[in-house]
Amino acid sequence: MTDTVGIVIVSHSSDIAKGTADMVRQMVGSEVKVAFCGGNPDGGLGTSVPLIIDAINAAWSPKGVAVLVDLGGAETNSEMAVEMLEPARRDLVVVCNAPIVEGAVMAATEAAGGSTLAQVKAVAEELSAD
Repeated sequence: MTDTVGIVIVSHSSDIAKGTADMVRQMVGSEVKVAFCGGNPDGGLGTSVPLIIDAINAAWSPKGVAVLVDLGGAETNSEMAVEMLEPARRDLVVVCNAPIVEGAVMAATEAAGGSTLAQVKAVAEELSAD
């Protein structure tokens, strides 16, 4: 595996997070590190800042990590997780405003081609533009 931007999928549902990660791996292969987290620590719907930090660390790459989220709470908790990272990593993690499944697939595809973190984010977010 070469250094490519890592992808993190954060969903309120562990099944959705895992399914999206599985889809990305099947479509893009193992060239890109993909990590996911979903649900709250009790197994219900929700997100967890510590689990998001763990997922970011699992997908870590010197080129950075793009985080895809499903709903507002996941976005808020992902932003909190980024703020809690050590300063050297904080600037290399972005939360993308994109549909979670399509955005993750597009982001991973772009990352697999060796693109920068900014390029990966831009491609994912194109899906949200009118």
